[in-house]
Amino acid sequence: MKILIADRLAELMREEGLNQVKLAQRTGVKQNTISAWLCKKKEPCITSLWILADYFGVSVDYLIGRRDI
Repeated sequence: MKILIADRLAELMREEGLNQVKLAQRTGVKQNTISAWLCKKKEPCITSLWILADYFGVSVDYLIGRRDI
């Protein structure tokens, strides 16, 4: 299974009109960490996935590509 975290995160950010700085401010995640995720240099740990899922109102399964809803 291909993990789609970077693609899903970029899509969610685009839908919300967020840039990396705004997302960092709203979630408490460092901007350089978000950048690394979007560039596919790193993948978020489970705690970060929970933070992102809660912020965007989606499931962790959606973020990692296990579900399309």
